[in-house]
Amino acid sequence: MKRFWEIDAGRGLAVILMVLFNYSFALDYFHIYRITEGWFFWWLFPRLVAGTFILLAGLSITLSYSRNKKPSKHIRRGLKIFGFGIIITIVTWLGLPSGTILFGILHLIGLSIILGLLFIKLKPQHLAIIGLIIMAFGFYLNQFFFGFSWLLWLGLVPSGFYTLDYFPLLPWFGIFLIGMALGKNKYGNGKSKIKTQPRGSRFFCILGRHSLLIYLTHQLVLVVVLYALGLFL
Repeated sequence: MKRFWEIDAGRGLAVILMVLFNYSFALDYFHIYRITEGWFFWWLFPRLVAGTFILLAGLSITLSYSRNKKPSKHIRRGLKIFGFGIIITIVTWLGLPSGTILFGILHLIGLSIILGLLFIKLKPQHLAIIGLIIMAFGFYLNQFFFGFSWLLWLGLVPSGFYTLDYFPLLPWFGIFLIGMALGKNKYGNGKSKIKTQPRGSRFFCILGRHSLLIYLTHQLVLVVVLYALGLFL
């Protein structure tokens, strides 16, 4: 399958920033090195990085679907990624039960790929509008707490809920749909919009092509490191 260097490079840059943030979190959490950057670093920065991944995932499914319209292929991929999310849930439950990842970014992307098939034939402007509505509704729900936890995957959280990684469908599926809109609008003809690839982008492209493996590996290593530090500090 033909790849677009700018998409791989964007995903590669995002994975570097994600790894740096997560290990910075570990250093700060155990008071090894205090990070005091405040709101931007601790709240906005990780959401921008995750949003980039989700946006590119939505963009990528439109490219993949344009080459193979069999739903079964995309459902299998979605289930595979969701399955990796379940593995992360089990590992964090065993190693860091207080911060168990119940519905992280892999759960979200896996489920979004499957749900995205319901929207794949819509026009870009309709995808964007629906995406913005979902985002707005999700941000509105963030103001409230609920007396149950069975809709965590949707975005309804109980008071006192804590997890190391949380990306519910509301509002994040909206960003996925906006990514689909961008994919249809900018890559509808199956051609790259940026003809010349900069020399320095090759490294980021390589990382981007293996972003799922890098994410899984760094998450598993991070859990082991946090667990070990928790024993000795």
